[in-house]
Amino acid sequence: MSEEKLKGLKDEAVGKVKETEGKITGDELRKKEGQAQGFLGKARAKADDLKEDLMAGADKLKEKFEKDTDR
Repeated sequence: MSEEKLKGLKDEAVGKVKETEGKITGDELRKKEGQAQGFLGKARAKADDLKEDLMAGADKLKEKFEKDTDR
C-alpha cells in the first residue's frame, strides 16, 4: 500500500471521527469539517488506486510492445 493511499485512509478515518464528534456535541462546523476531510481522504485514496491501475496497464502495454518487437 502506497504512502498516498495510507494518507487518504487516515484522512477518511479522522474525518469520520470529527464528523461524529460534531454530531454528538451539536457542533455543525466540526461535523462539516469532518465530512470534508473524509471526502478528501476518500478522493486521495481513490486517486492513488487509479494511478496504480494506470501504471499496471502501462506496464502490460510495454511488455506486449517489447514482446511484439522481439519477433
